[in-house]
Amino acid sequence: MIRNTALAALLLAPGFTYAASVLSAPPELNNKSYVLMDYETGQILASKNENEKLAPASMTKMMTSYIIEQKLLSGDLTENEKVRMNESAWCRGSSTESCMYVPLNGTATALEMLRGIIIQSGNDASKAMAEHIAGNEGTFVHMMNQEAKRIGMNSTQFANATGMPAEGHYSTAKDMATLAQHIIHDSSKYYPIYSEKEFTFNGIKQGNRNALLYTDPSVDGLKTGHTDEAGYCLTTSAKRGPLRLISVIFGAPSMNERASQTREILAWGYANFETVKVQPANQVLAKAKVWYGTEKDVQIGLAENFNATMPKGEANAIKTQLVVQPKLTAPLKQGQVVGKYVATLNGKVIAEKPLIALKPVEEAGFFAKMLDHFVELIFTCQIFRQAMCITHGKQVMRITMA
Repeated sequence: MIRNTALAALLLAPGFTYAASVLSAPPELNNKSYVLMDYETGQILASKNENEKLAPASMTKMMTSYIIEQKLLSGDLTENEKVRMNESAWCRGSSTESCMYVPLNGTATALEMLRGIIIQSGNDASKAMAEHIAGNEGTFVHMMNQEAKRIGMNSTQFANATGMPAEGHYSTAKDMATLAQHIIHDSSKYYPIYSEKEFTFNGIKQGNRNALLYTDPSVDGLKTGHTDEAGYCLTTSAKRGPLRLISVIFGAPSMNERASQTREILAWGYANFETVKVQPANQVLAKAKVWYGTEKDVQIGLAENFNATMPKGEANAIKTQLVVQPKLTAPLKQGQVVGKYVATLNGKVIAEKPLIALKPVEEAGFFAKMLDHFVELIFTCQIFRQAMCITHGKQVMRITMA
């Protein structure tokens, strides 16, 4: 029996050779877990216990705010929509709880609540928005876990919208970095809120607890967290030139330590890595065969600029490949994914982005499609004959892998 294996067409773009540079060792940090991630590619540049399940404290609110932001962007919420502070969400104020201080049965707009969550870390705002969106916090938590699964937070489980200690409430440094990556990309309209240093509501002005916002102009987010169980936690993003890094700290021993450790790991990242432009968007990279279409081929390229992050001094060493789906069949829409563009360094994939059809290809008429069917049949028969050889009167199958 012949197994017909269809493999993607591989088109090689110009590559380079290089001598690998030597990285300095990442710093040793006194915490439970940490990650340094390249935003552009999702590469983990340095880590400790990156997949260890730990209490995320108020970094949980990143998922709460992400869902709110997506609801605002989709039109399911409006910025000026009034949100009531029910007694179940109301914050009486205590040393163990962060609050926005919306009065009981008072209201704030959805955008004010979002600021109260991001800047003031308001537990009351988090619960009020959860109830407003989903009816109750439990149903909202289900939405949080669905979103976590959708974006690839595979080692995370939420039990509430605030990050207060609860059984079965955990995440990892790697998952929190993934969430930060999605907030920056998917919620770009609202991401600037994460860099705001203070917010005043109900006559009460509160500052953002992310100390790096006050000392490092390249830092523009994201969220702090602290409970006795979790220790001091911080998810941060910084952008210097084209290189954006995301750092996550779990379980530092103090507020000052989580800030200084973040500075240290960011400094190491920027000293050792750089982001280079590999290929601009919307340029024709190749033409690919199309079956049953009004055109015989389609121009393919990238929808977004393709950047890659690598150790400094290795920019000329990147090799790139266009991997196109083995059989493209009309109709094809403009922007439809038809493959992927892959960048490798030292034989290791460091970045990839979808290849798209730059122009649409309509489906051909009946007779043109029949002609393509005939051509495809001849092509298949030729492959079949090449895979057969006659030896001493017996048929011997030879399978060739392309």
